[in-house]
Amino acid sequence: MELLPTLWFIAIAVLWTGFILLDGFDLGVGMLMLTSTRDERQRRQMLNTIGPVWDGNEVWLITAAAGLFAAFPDWYASLFSALYVPFVFVLVGLIFRAVSIEYRGKVHSDRWRRWVDRALGGGSFLVAFGLGAALALTTTGLPLNANGDRVGGAFAWFTPYALLGGLALVGFCLVHASAFLGLKTEGPVRVRARQFLLRFGPAALVPLTVWVLAVQVLHDKAWTWPLVGAAVVAALFGWTSARLGREGRAFAGSAALLFCGLTSIFANVYPVVLPSTIDPAHHLTVANASSSDYTLGVMTVVAAIGLPSVMLAQSWSYWVFRRRLTTGHLPAPHPVLPAVAPSRAAGTRREGVPGTGTDGNQQA
Repeated sequence: MELLPTLWFIAIAVLWTGFILLDGFDLGVGMLMLTSTRDERQRRQMLNTIGPVWDGNEVWLITAAAGLFAAFPDWYASLFSALYVPFVFVLVGLIFRAVSIEYRGKVHSDRWRRWVDRALGGGSFLVAFGLGAALALTTTGLPLNANGDRVGGAFAWFTPYALLGGLALVGFCLVHASAFLGLKTEGPVRVRARQFLLRFGPAALVPLTVWVLAVQVLHDKAWTWPLVGAAVVAALFGWTSARLGREGRAFAGSAALLFCGLTSIFANVYPVVLPSTIDPAHHLTVANASSSDYTLGVMTVVAAIGLPSVMLAQSWSYWVFRRRLTTGHLPAPHPVLPAVAPSRAAGTRREGVPGTGTDGNQQA
């Protein structure tokens, strides 16, 4: 097997793992906003834990999709066309999530915040479930013909494996977010996060465990069984650490679980990048789905320069915002004037912008 296609297969696997590892707790916090608490200051505390980093974490998703398009165009074309419907829902979820985070405090209204929180939680669920289903189908197969085109209707992708992968990523995001909130907050939010992790964590990780074991049994590569065992040990370590109140170790345990589990999955399917459930001869592999060596060589040089810079900048942002967040750190909601007041000639008041519900003033 050629070196560069294999190298970029590993790079794509690392990018998807990095996205789930970093953006996973963002998505989980969004979903937990639906049910965790009705206290507004505690909700703001939860949201502010991901405020400085959520948009930077999404860079991993963009890079993974762009890298897939450039390094394996046939894989990209078959996957995205076969899963057109779920990826539309993922896109809608990403839009809902971004708009909810950015505009939650723009209107001083409890009703507005309730609807925004629902949009945030629902959008986060759509993203997690859709991407989990896509990754599961990437590792278990789609009905592809010899041209790499999907056979069947628009919902031919909706299989038990798609459902399993969607639930696996949703469950992991909830567990990972609980560990993250325990690590980053003080007070009732921290207590509830620990309680959720201890009470529901094992059940939430069942779909991920089944997905890892299903891929392991389907491909049965003996040398990947230690990775499965390491994933189990990591899960037990994280749960035990949460029980002892060691939130940092609990977060590290969930991260190690994801790394070992996904490494086992991608290692098992290699060299196949997208299996066909119709005929093994239609499988897309790192050899027949990759770009030319020249393209991959140029990409390797660019990635060697760009990725370390991005990772350094992102590491710096995590370091700056490393301390725990309490409700005391949050300023009380207060009106702010627009930077440039509208002119009186326009028929408006200088004190603010009409129609915001608080004499034209927006909530900070």
